[in-house]
Amino acid sequence: MPQIAQLAETYSSQIFWLLVFFGLVFFVIGRGMVPRVMATVGDRDKQIADDLAAAQAARDRADEEEEAWRTRENENRAQAQALVAEAKADAAAKSEKKIAAAQKRLDTKLAEAETRIAASRDTAMAEIETVAAEAAQDITKRLAGVKVTKPTATKAVKEALAHV
Repeated sequence: MPQIAQLAETYSSQIFWLLVFFGLVFFVIGRGMVPRVMATVGDRDKQIADDLAAAQAARDRADEEEEAWRTRENENRAQAQALVAEAKADAAAKSEKKIAAAQKRLDTKLAEAETRIAASRDTAMAEIETVAAEAAQDITKRLAGVKVTKPTATKAVKEALAHV
């Protein structure tokens, strides 16, 4: 078989070219491209690690600033609440003083009014007694035909009004 006889010739030629091709691929890709790709991957990993570290540092700074802001905000809120409480206390004290002054004025006016009412009542009672005494004199004169003196009629009216 002639094909089998040619096998050694063609086989050695194929092995030669296979070795040449693999050598060429090894040197071009393995020695030329792979180190560049690995360097690029390493640079990218380093860049990512640096970016992550910078982001973490920025986050830590932001957390610290937020904590400082919260502390300041809480202090400001406490101061504001203290000011509000003080203002409420001042307003309550001022209101209480105004209410006390108004109450005093009202009490004075009430006392004056009660005095005027008592005086008016006494005057009215005196007038009622006078009118009642005159009416009693007139009624006894007309009905009984008896003339009653003014002091007697006044005394009788006072006794009658005392029971009322």
